Amino acid sequence: MEPRDPSQQPVQGAVEQKTTDDSAPVAAADSIEVDIKTDEKLEQPTPASKEEILAALTALAAKDAAEIANDEVSRLKQQFYLLRNDEQRREREEFAGAGNDPESFVAATDPVEEEFKTRLAEIRDKKAVLRAEAEAARAANEQRKREIIARLVEMSADTDNVNRLFPEIKELQAEFKSIGEVSPTVSGELWKAYQEAVERFYDQLKINKELRDYDFKKNLAEKELLVNEAARLVDEPDVIVAFKRLQALHEKWREIGPVPKEVRDEIWNRFKDHSAAINKRYQAHFEERKARERENEDAKTALCERIEGYDFSGLKTYAAWDEMTKLIIAAQEEWKKLGYASRRANNLLFARFRETCDKFFTAKAEFFKGMKDSLASNLEKKIALCERAEALKDSTEWRKTADELAELQREWKKIGAVAKKHSDQVWHRFLAACDYFFEQKKKNTSGTRRNEQANLKAKKDVIARLEAIDIENIERAEAIKAVKGLQNEWQAIGHVPFGEKDAIYDAYRKVVNRLYETLDMRESRSRFANFENSINEIAGDDNRLYREREKLMRALEQRRGELHTYENNLGFFSSKSKSGDSMLREMERRIQRIKDDITELEKKIDVIDSKIK
Repeated sequence: MEPRDPSQQPVQGAVEQKTTDDSAPVAAADSIEVDIKTDEKLEQPTPASKEEILAALTALAAKDAAEIANDEVSRLKQQFYLLRNDEQRREREEFAGAGNDPESFVAATDPVEEEFKTRLAEIRDKKAVLRAEAEAARAANEQRKREIIARLVEMSADTDNVNRLFPEIKELQAEFKSIGEVSPTVSGELWKAYQEAVERFYDQLKINKELRDYDFKKNLAEKELLVNEAARLVDEPDVIVAFKRLQALHEKWREIGPVPKEVRDEIWNRFKDHSAAINKRYQAHFEERKARERENEDAKTALCERIEGYDFSGLKTYAAWDEMTKLIIAAQEEWKKLGYASRRANNLLFARFRETCDKFFTAKAEFFKGMKDSLASNLEKKIALCERAEALKDSTEWRKTADELAELQREWKKIGAVAKKHSDQVWHRFLAACDYFFEQKKKNTSGTRRNEQANLKAKKDVIARLEAIDIENIERAEAIKAVKGLQNEWQAIGHVPFGEKDAIYDAYRKVVNRLYETLDMRESRSRFANFENSINEIAGDDNRLYREREKLMRALEQRRGELHTYENNLGFFSSKSKSGDSMLREMERRIQRIKDDITELEKKIDVIDSKIK
């Protein structure tokens, strides 16, 4: 009897292997890959409420059992109970805060939680039915495979009808390979019995020499191609891709029949050596990953300890709260830049970090709420200054009244902020009284009116030249240079008549804003087109797409934080000088630019999501 074809033996590599029905062993590291993918989803954006998580689980429960991913169910369950546990913690704290014994606290029944459990039970029932059907199918597959093996054994003993039986044995081989999975406990036994029966037919019986040699030659050529492909995978930069392709090569190897006896060991050993090299790199990759996870865990622990050491109990001013806010936001940005820790530690550390951040922002909100009385007092003081200014606005004692109004303006600056809904109104009231007096004073100053008219004419000329810029037919840089040059000319021009200043300034800002919006839009379209081209080039490489998406998500969170800061500052913007309106408009323009950036980042993330499989 000829020795069994080594090509049909399990891979003896660096990793333990598992067996499925008639398939050759597949590296057990497949399970490691599943864990990695699950782990990589841990810090993806989560639904904002339990109801949204329940809706997501309900949608999963409506699917067929085969379409429901276990890791997705686990992720939703984990997110739900993070929120539910947080609710119960707060209820327990409120219960204890009311003077009750914390040990006697009993959480109230949550209808959302009960519905969530019902959906989980539905999913479990569906999965159980699916498993039962799969077991029945595997049992039927096992029965048919045993029948084929019995027929192969019977045929191998019929030495008088070799040529007649040869077509039938090829059909039985094809049928055996096409049959689905069997129980893992009998898979190896069935494969071994099948191989022995086939080998006895080829090795022990006197089959037609020409057919045998042709089949061996064809099988050898096919296996040579697989050996060469495995050799190329040894140098594949992406070890995950190399490992997956290696499993596909092993599947093809098993489907190919025996090769000549004299080369079986040699070709199998070459294929096995390449497989061992790839498996070794695959194992090393995950060892390195574990080391990085330990480093990230240490870094996240240190970051938690750092923000827990911040004392914000004694902050009494807006400036102090703003400084502490910068430290907390900086810590959050640093957290986002850190990679994942192990799955167990990552969730615990994130909950610990978020708890400290939540405590800070809760305390900050309480401080601002307590500032209401201070804002009301400031409003009374500013109204009093308005009344004093209005009493002086008709005075013709120019020098004396100007000094008194200047003193009132200094007092105004010393008063703190007022509520946003009153800020503009009280400021414009005070400003109107001051402007009225100084306008009357100007009218009594010789020569001033002629200069103001000349300045008005010069500013209208600047506006006309701005409107004449043909931004569609010149380079963007050249257009920006022309706009900035005219802006400098505008700044150098003096005052215009009081009655004209608002209208001329509004006309100027309108044309400048239009120019910049158009120029920024052209640049934005160009940038977005370049971005889409870059994403199309890496489409199909989910690892690179996920890394690009994570970078954009960090940028998006940063811009959202900046938007929150600007809008918060705008709410307390009240102290104004002669250029106060300009400062307010500039802040509003910055807020709009940040919103435009956020919209662009969201569109880019949508482009990446459409490319991820």
